[in-house]
Amino acid sequence: MGQSHRYCNNIDPFAIIGPWNTSKSLFSGKKNYMQKNFEDRFIVEEQEACLRIDKLLSDRFDDKSRSYFQYLIEKGFVLLNGQTVKKRIQPKTGDAIEIFFQLPPEIELTPEPIKLDIIYEDEHLLVINKPPTMVVHPAPGNWSKTFVNALLFHCKQIEWDQDDLRPGIVHRLDKETSGLLLAAKTRKAHQMLISSFSERQVQKKYLAICVGKPKSKLIESPIGRHPVKRKEMTITPNGKQAISKVSVLAFNEKLSLNLIQPLTGRTHQIRVHLKFENAPVLGDKVYGNPASNQTYKAERQYLHAYRIRFKHPIKNEWMDLMAPLPQDMKQFISKLLIPNFKS
Repeated sequence: MGQSHRYCNNIDPFAIIGPWNTSKSLFSGKKNYMQKNFEDRFIVEEQEACLRIDKLLSDRFDDKSRSYFQYLIEKGFVLLNGQTVKKRIQPKTGDAIEIFFQLPPEIELTPEPIKLDIIYEDEHLLVINKPPTMVVHPAPGNWSKTFVNALLFHCKQIEWDQDDLRPGIVHRLDKETSGLLLAAKTRKAHQMLISSFSERQVQKKYLAICVGKPKSKLIESPIGRHPVKRKEMTITPNGKQAISKVSVLAFNEKLSLNLIQPLTGRTHQIRVHLKFENAPVLGDKVYGNPASNQTYKAERQYLHAYRIRFKHPIKNEWMDLMAPLPQDMKQFISKLLIPNFKS
């Protein structure tokens, strides 16, 4: 495949954002356990110890069904402390679970001609500006029309295994979150990008419209699974370290526009941290304010992955990319927060 480069030539409108911190990664040196076809690994938390393993997994991964995990368990694609298990077993606190995600036998992962908003592309990787309606990879309820389906059509020479559920995927965005999404075209690029993410060497910045105004500060509040609402995350002393840097860019006494740089990568981290600061993301159906969502007719969460900085896995050059805001967020900001706003 011939080399090609595409860039989005937009200018950063916020002088307050400032330059990237190019110092050594805060979390450098972490061992990279991501291997071929290896998708996820975690330690069972105390509040999960009373659950059957199939229930535990469906609670943790709310985009997949319990029957799907039963299929993985039966086929040996779920390991408990390195061993295959039965679906009825109840893991203990501190047990290690490994999951090798696979396509169910009745599902075929097919390329689909879905238009992509490409920010950058070469023979090794692809970066797009994901629309807020696109699911990243196939899962129960969304087996087609995902970014993966579009990726397979666009990158016909992508290196992947036919039973791989997430070819090229190195990180994720929630369905309703728009913005920069990075994917690998080759196995080598995939392995190296996974390593960069796991070692916290990828720097990301998000823009969020929030109800109320958080403080411009560093939020250091641990995040873990909600003890009752098992598909949600929450702030808990027993959670994992979670750090987000927040800067307020605009405020109209009711809503604010904020820049957030997550320094860790916990599930729903930005949304949970902003809720904890009494400034939930507008339109967030899980962690947001239902009354405000209705008042402003916010049909989805106004969170945008605005900027990403990473070292190219092959060329060893630093990449610094930005994605323009989707039209709904841009119009909302211009109307209510920043008159004549342009991005």
